Amino acid sequence: MEKQEFRSRQWFGRTGKDGFIYRAWMKNQGIPAHAFDGRPVIGICNTWSELTPCNAHFRDLAEAVKRGVYEAGGFPVEFPVMSLGETLMKPTAMLYRNLVSMDVEESIRANPVDGVVLLCGCDKTTPALVMGACSVDLPTLVVSGGPMLTGNYQGRAIGTTDLWRLSEASRAGLLPQDQFESIEASMCRSAGHCAVMGTASSMACMVEALGLSLPQNAAIPAADARRKVLAHLSGMRIVGMVREDLKLSRILTRPAFENAMMANAAIGGSTNFAIHLLAIAGRVGVELALDDFNHVTAGIPLLANLQPSGQFFMEDLYYAGGLPAVLKELAAFLHNDCMTVNGRTIGENCAASECYNRAVVAPIEQPFNPVAGIVVLKGNLCADGAVIKPSAASPALLQHTGPAMVFEDIEDFKARIDDPDLDVTAASVLVLKNVGPRGYPGMPEVGNLAIPAKLLAQGVTDMVRISDGRMSGTAFGTVVLHVAPEAAVGGALGLVQTGDVITLDVPNRTLHVALSDAELAQRRAQGPRAAALASRGYVRLFQQHVQQAHLGADFDFLRGGSGSAVVRDSH
Repeated sequence: MEKQEFRSRQWFGRTGKDGFIYRAWMKNQGIPAHAFDGRPVIGICNTWSELTPCNAHFRDLAEAVKRGVYEAGGFPVEFPVMSLGETLMKPTAMLYRNLVSMDVEESIRANPVDGVVLLCGCDKTTPALVMGACSVDLPTLVVSGGPMLTGNYQGRAIGTTDLWRLSEASRAGLLPQDQFESIEASMCRSAGHCAVMGTASSMACMVEALGLSLPQNAAIPAADARRKVLAHLSGMRIVGMVREDLKLSRILTRPAFENAMMANAAIGGSTNFAIHLLAIAGRVGVELALDDFNHVTAGIPLLANLQPSGQFFMEDLYYAGGLPAVLKELAAFLHNDCMTVNGRTIGENCAASECYNRAVVAPIEQPFNPVAGIVVLKGNLCADGAVIKPSAASPALLQHTGPAMVFEDIEDFKARIDDPDLDVTAASVLVLKNVGPRGYPGMPEVGNLAIPAKLLAQGVTDMVRISDGRMSGTAFGTVVLHVAPEAAVGGALGLVQTGDVITLDVPNRTLHVALSDAELAQRRAQGPRAAALASRGYVRLFQQHVQQAHLGADFDFLRGGSGSAVVRDSH
């Protein structure tokens, strides 16, 4: 049988000077000659960094992948890309998602790899790596880092969702500082990303539902030895994918994206899911629009009882059967014939799954909440859309009319929110402008605005809040996000003034400010504040080319892919 010719042979299979250069310099790492005999070269794209605590255990995970690659007859080569630490990076990790995607794309295309394993976990590392890999379209498999173990404070399970409650309690004077710090030491007690259904967990579920990872990838705790087993098996499987030429474009079809949208609804996933999924679809050439969320997820209830929409943690989800247990409940809704990286369909992968704890994963006939998913709103305040997660909101506020309390930017908000003379009531609608993709820039997670101190003292725990920014997937509340167009590019949000009456109507999918078209036009003619353009560097590039939230906030010149062919060969 004729030996399969892999992409890496363009480097290592050459004779003469060129082949000598490629092989000789690799051999300085102690690699034997037979490693270059035509076996598949597997790139391990690693976002390990001590500045990304969620991913700080990835050195060990990469070694497990390598063992699997070797066992299956491949040649593993690990390479780093920029890592995005959600908890530390300023002004926001989202500013650099597109930059990392470019790093990934160019690193894969420029180097002699036949397939890639993406090691990602922290919020933006997953979409960034998948976006970059999609633009090259080689056989690709994702290994997530896994959630940390559930926190524990004085016998009570805690997670990052509790941070928002604890912060408000501290601001209200109900939680002493020494106790606040004691809880801080009890929350993040192992390697891994957030233990709740925040953005990191939502992204891990996204790649599993899309078919880009082996089953159970999403929920195995980072500290569980089975996470390394999954990494080892993933290393073995990527070699098989290369031999089968099972590329991303064969897996990431429109039905696969719809499966991921339905899964995200059922698990109560992050609103950030929408912006990242749209960006990935744009890279792989699948037609997907923000409006699709309303009809694709219609009728999908909340099945996973996980914080912030529920009670439990990712560790509990794994013990209850993992994401496959949830997907099995969705069998009547899913496109069960979608191919996945293990060569089986999503339906086949979940057919034998069982649920071991109905307190965590509900049957489809008896969901925890009939309201789930990401609802897309339209109206004169958000012509291109805005999103809200009803399962994390207060039911009484899902239909609400109130006067706007406007903050022009995040600095204005911070300066005035705790002013005892702030003219605000529980019925007010908090509006934050200029925190969108271009206006901030980078679209930070500040949309879940803190409740004014004077209202906290009165016992108010939720209000309608609207912004062109995002919020952490660990957060909750009646929060409208991703308003598009954003204020900084002339969107109607930038025209809203304190006292304007705003109506939120989630059941009817509308968000409206009580201003006539003529009044809006008159205010627009006066000129909203334009975003200041950075003088140089990546931030300037970002502001000049970032698209609006309803398009995924990717760069306009990165939509679509350019394949795996090397542009020029200098040797």
